[in-house]
Amino acid sequence: MDTDISPGADAPLQLDPRRWIAFAVVLAAGFMDLLDVTIVNVAVPSIQTDLGAQYSQIEWIIAAYVLAFAAVLITGGRLGDIYGRKRIFLIGMTGFTLASAACGVSADPTMLITSRFIQGAMAALMVPQILAIIRATFPQQERAKAIAIYSGVGGSASAVGLSLGGLLVQWNLFDLDWRPIFLVNVPVGIAALIAATIVMRDSRSAAAPRLDPIGMVLAISAVLLLAYPLTEGRRLGWPAWTFIMIASAAVVFGAFVAFERRRARTVGSPLIDLELFRSRPFTVGLASWLLFWIGLGGFFLIWTLFMQAGLGWSAMRAGLTAVFFAVGAGIGAGVSVSVLAPQFGRIVLVTGGVVNAGGFALYGWLAAHYGASITSWQMVIPLIITGVGFGMVVAPTIDLLLGQVPAREAGAASGLLNTGQQLGTALGVALVGVVFFGQLDHDSARGVEAVTPQVRTELSTIGLPEPAQDQIVTNFLACVRDRSAQVDPTAIPDSCQSSDAADYAVAQVLTGAGERANAVNFANTFRYTLWYGIGLLAVMCLGFLMLPKDARLEQHEIDGPLELVSTGV
Repeated sequence: MDTDISPGADAPLQLDPRRWIAFAVVLAAGFMDLLDVTIVNVAVPSIQTDLGAQYSQIEWIIAAYVLAFAAVLITGGRLGDIYGRKRIFLIGMTGFTLASAACGVSADPTMLITSRFIQGAMAALMVPQILAIIRATFPQQERAKAIAIYSGVGGSASAVGLSLGGLLVQWNLFDLDWRPIFLVNVPVGIAALIAATIVMRDSRSAAAPRLDPIGMVLAISAVLLLAYPLTEGRRLGWPAWTFIMIASAAVVFGAFVAFERRRARTVGSPLIDLELFRSRPFTVGLASWLLFWIGLGGFFLIWTLFMQAGLGWSAMRAGLTAVFFAVGAGIGAGVSVSVLAPQFGRIVLVTGGVVNAGGFALYGWLAAHYGASITSWQMVIPLIITGVGFGMVVAPTIDLLLGQVPAREAGAASGLLNTGQQLGTALGVALVGVVFFGQLDHDSARGVEAVTPQVRTELSTIGLPEPAQDQIVTNFLACVRDRSAQVDPTAIPDSCQSSDAADYAVAQVLTGAGERANAVNFANTFRYTLWYGIGLLAVMCLGFLMLPKDARLEQHEIDGPLELVSTGV
């Protein structure tokens, strides 16, 4: 069944008795998308070990999905307007399911990265149709309830992703290790495809905007020219061409802006409506929103590395610990939207940033103070605080910023804000790798200093004289330093293959000391990198302070296929 809907129209709908079944289908699709944003994080060590992936490849495995999603998001929505939302939804769901299967059977990092790109692009075809389908399917009196349910499920999906990912890796189903985190999408996707084909009604826009393929290519090129050297530079030793690519990104971005201006004057339907940037509060708010996701996108990666590569925790333990963050995010989101933002406006965003930064500071202090002995329960308070601040920023920001543009431009502004979220996450992963691993290399002696007294005590216990201890400690320092300087800190350098290891007792002492030194170094590097995140949050707060004092939540009735922002991890 085709329904022709013109933007802004709210004509009486012929109620479909199967509308709630169709809603369950799109709900499952949105859940799968948000699940896949985070489920990879806790499987990073398992993927790295199984595929022999380098750390830069791990960053690409995480960032590929959100980069592709951001690149295709707006175009995916327009395709639904033109060719029918059900048709594009089914194409996206089919591609997403196949790409998930390809991820699950990947034999090397390159295949997995490619499959993740395809998976993100297919999600960008599938997900933007959801709100448009809800709008076309439900009458106005039921629409708010449907959107509220969708938002709530979306808010829980990311937390479930971390926990489910940890459990699936820990269970090692059918001896498949990390692969079920992707393969779980296959039966769900097949069931959703069958159900959608039967029960979903179709709709399209009577006045759909045209596609802008040149604008999309220029935008993608600019982002990749920036993200690629940031991700690969450290592994390759920062050759000259990496800096040339970064400079080229600015040039291509300038070309994109010029092309979009020309298209707006001639053909129309530019990929991004540059008229939106005439609103100074919206422009500053969008920049602040991008900074927020750069900081938080990086946090999720280093947080997982700290718990698993640094502390040696299992994927399940790391995933279940992440639930405390999700609890805080739910509290912050609920209170900010229902109580605080309607009354205090922009101050809620600033307060959320301050609370989030306070959680980072407390978390960093606890990590450095307790080092290898930190427990999940000691992380509860900083994770809840961080989550509350996160929820206070994420939940009301979209509506507050939509209030800074005319209602007729709310759809385009919302699409741009959602794209900014995905781009910020991808850039955050690339940038934090530069900061984190650079500091890990710089600060490698700290862990050795922390464990040396215990090493000497244990070596004395097994009867080694002091001169022999001095030589072993010197070799141990070189080993830890070289290991931290590796492109992959989990790799074992030649300096760690010393003759001291020939003595089993000495080898046992050094193995335990190496693990403790590694935990100390990761903990202090984690704290250092959190201060980088705090700096981004501080700039974000300054940006949000530039919003009008009377900015309040704006409940625009947004036309077109736009994605709701998750309030989860």
